[in-house]
Amino acid sequence: MQSVPELRAAALACLIETDPQRKTAGVAALAQAFAAGAITLDNAAMLDETGAIPGRPARPELVPPRLVGRRSMASVEGRAMLVHALAHIEFNAMNLALDALWRFPGMPAAYYADWLQVSQEEAYHFSLLAQHLTTLGYAYGDFAGHDSLWEMVEKTKGDGLARMALVPRTLEARGLDAIPPLRAKLAQAGDAAVAAILDIILRDEVGHVEIGNRWYGFLCQARGLPLRATYDELVLRYKAPVLKGPFNLEARRRAGFTEEELARFA
Repeated sequence: MQSVPELRAAALACLIETDPQRKTAGVAALAQAFAAGAITLDNAAMLDETGAIPGRPARPELVPPRLVGRRSMASVEGRAMLVHALAHIEFNAMNLALDALWRFPGMPAAYYADWLQVSQEEAYHFSLLAQHLTTLGYAYGDFAGHDSLWEMVEKTKGDGLARMALVPRTLEARGLDAIPPLRAKLAQAGDAAVAAILDIILRDEVGHVEIGNRWYGFLCQARGLPLRATYDELVLRYKAPVLKGPFNLEARRRAGFTEEELARFA
């Protein structure tokens, strides 16, 4: 009798997949199987890495952020560079959701369902941007990218609390601030299609940051730790980037940040 696949092991298999199209298709199939009850969850399993993490294509070339290049809206190439940068962020975000899903055992079933949802939505965002890139005459991998987001994923792989604190509620939350001005810039340049994609991304990213906030709070409570002081300590310990405004306070509020936290950004 054929065994039923297990969610976290399947997420790890998707994570190490190097081909972007096969990875996004695998994530969609995994979400569909989970929704249909065709896959089990073993939240206690101690899984081992079975390949290079994360799986990536040979291109884009990864370079320091300062070498990624300027993105002028005055040319198709400049807009394509910006769309490519956004696609690269979403590709990394899909990988980080898969990593959060498989890596940390012992969490409630809802935690794994949440991160499966995030991985599915990030895969969709990546597919939308990669497809739009082809309408501009380019493909994912045609420009360089940087690895800043994944570096923090790697730093926090030993502690789910640090991961929730510093990836979704810190690095991904920066997207809540950055997307509206980017959307305005692209719309002004006449690219209404990618502006509409950014509307979808911002809507979903509020939910992703809320998931990070919620599970950060859950872990703090489980360990008897204060939310704010623990966050400040983790920022220092892991050398997280200093946040700079302007801040999208309305989106951050919907994503579960407290008024006390928002007062720091005012």
